[in-house]
Amino acid sequence: MERMPVDSSNLVSVGYDSDSMTLEVEFGSGSIYQYFDVPAVEYEQLIAASSVGSYFCHNIRDVYRYAQL
Repeated sequence: MERMPVDSSNLVSVGYDSDSMTLEVEFGSGSIYQYFDVPAVEYEQLIAASSVGSYFCHNIRDVYRYAQL
């Protein structure tokens, strides 16, 4: 999945696959996680947020199923 860089102290890049509704997040540590069944609007709001890291923590991290790659 292609990811785009984001301006965040914790997140390096994010990508989204609309067909599978999968959000992929790369963290500053180098870890990459995929979050499943994430609506497209959630991804759009994430990348538009004034604080990408804060939005991620409050709206995605503990809400959606995930797996580490």
